[in-house]
Amino acid sequence: MNRSSFIAIIGALALTAILTSTLYARVALSGDVQVSKPMPVMATTYVMQKSYARESSYLGLVEAGRKTVLGFEMPGLLAELKVEEGSAVAAGEIIAILDEAKLRSRRDATTADLKRVEIELERANIKARRQKNLIDTGAVSREAYDDTRLIAQALRAQVDAVEAQQDTIDIDLQKSVLRAPYSGVIADRYLDEGAVVSPGTPVVKLMETDRREAHIGVTVEHIELLWPGSEHTLFLRQKPLQATLLSVRPDVNPVTRTATAVFSLPRELVALDGEPITLDLPQTVYMEGGWLPISALLDGQRGVWTVLRIIERDGRQITVREAVEVMETQGDMAYVRGTLSDGALVVAHGIHRVTPGAAVSVESK
Repeated sequence: MNRSSFIAIIGALALTAILTSTLYARVALSGDVQVSKPMPVMATTYVMQKSYARESSYLGLVEAGRKTVLGFEMPGLLAELKVEEGSAVAAGEIIAILDEAKLRSRRDATTADLKRVEIELERANIKARRQKNLIDTGAVSREAYDDTRLIAQALRAQVDAVEAQQDTIDIDLQKSVLRAPYSGVIADRYLDEGAVVSPGTPVVKLMETDRREAHIGVTVEHIELLWPGSEHTLFLRQKPLQATLLSVRPDVNPVTRTATAVFSLPRELVALDGEPITLDLPQTVYMEGGWLPISALLDGQRGVWTVLRIIERDGRQITVREAVEVMETQGDMAYVRGTLSDGALVVAHGIHRVTPGAAVSVESK
């Protein structure tokens, strides 16, 4: 190998060494830049508390204060039905009438009987008075007077019996007219004119409109929050209204496992029977923990969630993993408990972009 070739090889090796050193220096410099530039994150402070407030919603139905299936107390032919479904009626208004022809015929017959018996009674009384005056003269025996007096008493009893028959017929005439027991709306009409009805046969269904109630099933553990006379906020068509608790039924529905709470609704409220209505009950849950945004949680294993706590180390802010258990969620917040301490700073958003041990800079809280 001549001298010039040796010098060329030495020069090439030196150039390679210089380039390699420069490349490593740049890589090292690049690594230093990445380490010195923490990832910006939003953080929140975990505040421990002894309890939290929870609102439980219960669904119920609007119901009329009174709902009655009306019918006649006596049999007969339905002669007239004055209402239709949806008709508004006032208390005492006539709803239906039975054929009264037979009853009025009997009433006329008893009137005639009464008149006849009253005439006979008057005649017997006159005769008895005359005979009483003639007893002392001997023209009439006491026995004859007693017979006449007893006949008058028997006729008096007949008058009473006929008058009682008239009263019975008058009562039947009253019962042949079906009237509304209270103001309301006809919800159903079951028969038409010409139908033969028996006692108790349903004719119409009447629902009260002046007074409405809300019947809402409430779990047994929340019954202690309700007492008669207390005011509560209900929601009808997503609008709040104030209602007064009337009572809580003393039994539990075997299907829903709830007890029915009955609320009195405002009289001016416009609502349909069977319309859904909601009760929101505030409740204090005594359990240590704190609120964090749901976005601060990372799904873990076996029901345990992970959050990233921000700590100071060697003058830098870095993240460490903490385990928490979610006890309640409300909107975009979660009530959690776990290894977090009070006042801990936690990554609030973008937790998937941050790894444990990474350097971060807190932009806002």
